[in-house]
Amino acid sequence: MTAQIKKNLISRIKDSKDLNFLKALQTIFDSSEQDLYQLSSEKQSAIEKGRKEIKEGNFHKNDEVISEMREWLKKK
Repeated sequence: MTAQIKKNLISRIKDSKDLNFLKALQTIFDSSEQDLYQLSSEKQSAIEKGRKEIKEGNFHKNDEVISEMREWLKKK
């Protein structure tokens, strides 16, 4: 199955005259060859901290926050 897909793609690429299509394919190939997200150590630490807080139950549901903000705005 993989061989057939490759053969089909190669044929379509060879026959294509659509520059935008070919550029889009190039972008896909380029992005698959590198990490899409290169995070700094600070960002990685912040993500881990957030995940830990969620596991510990230290978060608010979006609906609760919106409700609280609406109540707060009514008081202004």
